Amino acid sequence: MPDRIRIGFIGAGELANSVHYPSLASFKDVEISAVCDLDENRLNKTADRYGVENRFKDYRLMLDRVCLDAVYVVMAPIPTGHYSHAEPMAKIVVECLKRGKHVFIEKPPGVTVEETRALAKAAEENECKTMVGFNRRFIPVLREIKRIVEENGPITCCSAVFHKNMIGNPEPWGCVSFLVADVIHAVDTLRWLGGEVDKVVSHVSSFYAEYPNSFHALVKFRNGCVGHLCSNYSSGGRVHYFEMHSKAIYAFVNLPFEPERQEALILRDGKPYGEIETVRNLDLVGGRREQYVLYGFLQENRHFIDCIKEDRMPETNFEDAVKTMELVELIKASTL
Repeated sequence: MPDRIRIGFIGAGELANSVHYPSLASFKDVEISAVCDLDENRLNKTADRYGVENRFKDYRLMLDRVCLDAVYVVMAPIPTGHYSHAEPMAKIVVECLKRGKHVFIEKPPGVTVEETRALAKAAEENECKTMVGFNRRFIPVLREIKRIVEENGPITCCSAVFHKNMIGNPEPWGCVSFLVADVIHAVDTLRWLGGEVDKVVSHVSSFYAEYPNSFHALVKFRNGCVGHLCSNYSSGGRVHYFEMHSKAIYAFVNLPFEPERQEALILRDGKPYGEIETVRNLDLVGGRREQYVLYGFLQENRHFIDCIKEDRMPETNFEDAVKTMELVELIKASTL
């Protein structure tokens, strides 16, 4: 393995440029070696910004001509609109894996659980490291609070709440539903907190839309923990928080985009509310205010690079992502 991990990017869109490029560019042991995008304007704009000479509109040429250790495939699973002629994400990922490249993708890890299983199988057959960008697991305050709560014992009850105001919007991001495209962040975090899934009871409904935009589920985990998912995309605005309970401890983790409001409240041992403990996300990142630092993107990218260098599988690998997609499918299938 070289001193610097050589990365090729397939995708130069807004998400990649706002969180992944700046994260990787800040690592001294990483080299962004090539950029590929169908849009020549944003391809050149991104490559110029990060000083990348190797630029391609065909990802196969990039794989043929540039020596890469890993590839970031940052695109919608099903291309739409101006890019509807592009190949689907899964096909591109499999081609990268067949060439022996470690692969990072954004959520969702597929349109269906079957597609995600196929990606996991391809990764195993080609002995590649893989990672899905479930960044909530890497948000400093959420990760720290999980550690603190579990010091008292296993998590016995947890909640994941994710609301937005997206009334009238069409089906999102080249996916089949809000649940797969976005709410999956809350679903994955709930599974991370609760463990292996046993049973699910859910209610999926549509408010002011012709497609599902409200998702509620009660999840029983094998270890006895109970989880609750609550998500409504016809609500008043963006609300995102998590709750955790263990023996004599309760934690509430609020995750709005505003840095000053990203904090956790901890209540212990029956103490009055006036003695509640507060943990601020800003304090855990040394006061840095970049969203990609506060919201776990820097940390997840660091994790992926470290796993490549240390020859270990990333936490949110494709095989693990299959379990999250299975829970998504259970929520859809178990509706009352």
